[in-house]
Amino acid sequence: MTAPSDAPQWLQTALTKRATRDEAMMRFMQTGNVRNNREWKFPWPDHALSELQLTGETASEVSVAATTELDSTDQISQALLQGAVTATGLCVAYIRRLTEVLFDDALKQAQYLDRFFKEKGRLVGPLHGVPMTLKDQFDVEGYDSTLGYVGRAFKPAAQDSALATLLKRLGAVVIAKSNLPQSIMWCETENPLWGLTTHPKNSDFTPGGSTGGEGTLLALKGSVVGWGTDIGGSIRIPSHMLGLYGLKPSNTRLPYLGVAVSTEGQEHVPSVIGPMARNLDSLIAATKAVIGAKPWDLDPRCSPLPWRSGMLIEIQTRPLVIGIMRDDGVVKPHPPVARILEKTARLLEEAGHELVSWEPGTAHQECISIMDQFYTADGGEDIRRDVEAGGEPFLPHVEALVNKGSPISVYSYWQLNKQKLEAQKKFLDKWNSTVSPTTGKPIDILLTPVMPHSAVPHRKCRWVGYTKIFNFVDYPAVVLPAGEVYRELDVSAASEIAAHGARNELDSWNKELFDLETMHGMPIGVQLVARRLEEEKVLGAAKIVDELLRSAGKMA
Repeated sequence: MTAPSDAPQWLQTALTKRATRDEAMMRFMQTGNVRNNREWKFPWPDHALSELQLTGETASEVSVAATTELDSTDQISQALLQGAVTATGLCVAYIRRLTEVLFDDALKQAQYLDRFFKEKGRLVGPLHGVPMTLKDQFDVEGYDSTLGYVGRAFKPAAQDSALATLLKRLGAVVIAKSNLPQSIMWCETENPLWGLTTHPKNSDFTPGGSTGGEGTLLALKGSVVGWGTDIGGSIRIPSHMLGLYGLKPSNTRLPYLGVAVSTEGQEHVPSVIGPMARNLDSLIAATKAVIGAKPWDLDPRCSPLPWRSGMLIEIQTRPLVIGIMRDDGVVKPHPPVARILEKTARLLEEAGHELVSWEPGTAHQECISIMDQFYTADGGEDIRRDVEAGGEPFLPHVEALVNKGSPISVYSYWQLNKQKLEAQKKFLDKWNSTVSPTTGKPIDILLTPVMPHSAVPHRKCRWVGYTKIFNFVDYPAVVLPAGEVYRELDVSAASEIAAHGARNELDSWNKELFDLETMHGMPIGVQLVARRLEEEKVLGAAKIVDELLRSAGKMA
């Protein structure tokens, strides 16, 4: 597709970039790379090639090979060792589900892995042959990291990010990069360069963001493990809205080197990287493998903290004391969100764990108010420069963000850091003082909603306080699917919503969003949180919760 000669330069660049991607994909599909794939059929009409964001509309017709039913890293390893599948065959099966163009390099990596296995009789590493995808921020040598900015198109990375380097060493096959928002700083996945990513269940709804492209690929089985970033909920929100598992670790636990980001250099509420998957075992395996590869040898910001299997196992061997936050005091969750949180709490109590109420008062709002000042400390200059470099239009919410505040002085920044530390200490004190009334033991884990709602129509996300608070205090968090909006179970919700008086403008907005008919069937997750750098503990607790939820069924 080409733009008219009188079209603005940014649009010409964007359409050229899309055409380059589409051409590369078409070339791959028309070569012998898929000649052995007898089930292959090309699903997209010509008009869809200008979109190609792998929405439900463009992906639903793809014929699925049995190979893609190998849905976890462990299953893949066993199938490879038994000779039931090759890395090349697995790579091709997943390529058929994607729209980005790392295909040639992915096949070369897969063919190398097959040769290695044939010659050595063993796997390269714990992620041997596992198809993976990356959010567009991660540098991969020879490919753009556009961040959705037109001005970053056609500027390929000179070298791999630390994560891409480690994944390849561990045997993973990186097959694609995925869409994200202009600026990255919101829970919608839209930009002028690539367009809008939609929810597979309803194209009028958002899959969340900013890692919404990655989440959509995973929900449509376009990958086994996806890697995203999270500065305010960007991994956890899409996981919640799409029925996935996602980990936001503490800062410094996983390598961020070579991952471009808006507001780069803002280190006081930093973005972190983390995995997403369709099952918890893959989430744990990917995290363990990357930490086991000593990422601190590549990224000087990484803590030299080895993987602690004992912590993962120990928390699964005893009754837990679990704090439960039902409401953050700002925006009341929709009834289906509250119902599923209560179901999770009930299952935990029935299994012998103790639940202790967590009442945040005004503390969470105070932390988030400080956090938002870090986001705009430069007066929006970083984002503005990237947008203006390509001449593209601002998306409305991005324009609102860059106009939100004026740049502050270094001295003011120092005062902000002091406020942050004071607020973090108050949060820590609250954690330590939230104890079992029977044993006096402090809580092991905190259980909370992820969002006050399920997936919503495009551009309707506003309050992400249930996730961003844990970026502020730098605590690791896991999101796992726990149920869905269900018409029969939530039929009384309309009257409950109507009876609830809005406590503020944000709460009123959330109240008006609730629509049982259009939200029916949308996934809902729960969030588990541990103290700083206790990733193994929160993953171990997630194993307990996941097994209880799966045994109970997704709706009851």
